[in-house]
Amino acid sequence: MRRSNVCLAILFKSRSFKRRVSKSSVSFNTDHMNNNYIGAPRANQGGFSLVELMITLTLGLIISGAIIQVLVSSSVTNKLNQAVSQVQESGRFIMSRLSSEFYEVGRYDLITANVDTSVDTVAESAYIQNNPVAIPGDFINSATLGSIQTTSGGNDKLVVNLLAANDCTGSRHGYPVDTEFHVVNHYFVVGSELKCTGFDGRVLRGLKSQTVSPVTVTLLDNIESFQIQFGVSDTVTTSQGQAVTYVTSDQIGNLRTLNQQVVSLRWALMLKSYQNEVRQTNAQKFALLNEAAKTMDTAHYYQVFSKTLALRNMKNFVRSSR
Repeated sequence: MRRSNVCLAILFKSRSFKRRVSKSSVSFNTDHMNNNYIGAPRANQGGFSLVELMITLTLGLIISGAIIQVLVSSSVTNKLNQAVSQVQESGRFIMSRLSSEFYEVGRYDLITANVDTSVDTVAESAYIQNNPVAIPGDFINSATLGSIQTTSGGNDKLVVNLLAANDCTGSRHGYPVDTEFHVVNHYFVVGSELKCTGFDGRVLRGLKSQTVSPVTVTLLDNIESFQIQFGVSDTVTTSQGQAVTYVTSDQIGNLRTLNQQVVSLRWALMLKSYQNEVRQTNAQKFALLNEAAKTMDTAHYYQVFSKTLALRNMKNFVRSSR
């Protein structure tokens, strides 16, 4: 009986010790886990503060804005350069063509030229050389055809007489190849296009019937203004063939009665760019010859081309008439 009691006491104490050990181990493990994963500070913990983030964003916006500004400025400059190049190329082309055609105004060669002789060439020669620039009323079959000075800044019209193998459109008006005849060229602007219509001067004067209809061609587009002035000599009896004054076409008729001749041409063309994507800061003013200055828009690039050309045939004619 005593042994049984002793054994029970030992067994009870052994079980109590194991429970205490188990609880202690669980408590130690739980505390250890809490210390490692919940409450313990991290040694390498770091990041950006709010002030640093704001500074970074501000610098990024400044750099991005500068890049965008450079790209926009480069695009604007490129478009302006393209517009300038286009206008200058067109200007060189049209000035060269008009110069070559105007250079022959008043020409009539009875010696070396192969002139069609179906009319009185002596009378025709006198008509062309005394009327190198035609004005309304010069032609029987087209009384309104002639050089005109428009008002209020409008585009002028130019009509000239010369001896040539073809007109400004390339038409020969039915004449044989390599023969020359009285050509009348009419230069004018419709809308924004500079055009030319070629005529047979003999038909306009009523010397023959028309066999080929006149043709009109476009010489150049994007024309903003076309202006003409005429250099007039002193009286033929005393002149050396030099221009002493420049007038408009509405004054030519009166000067003819004073025996003064047109011996030079002065013309001006204002061209504009094709694209309206050009954006200029300030609107520019342009004045062509005797016209008042005009303020143009900022959506196009504009440039004025002008030239004064001595009519060598008229200069020689005036000198020989002294």
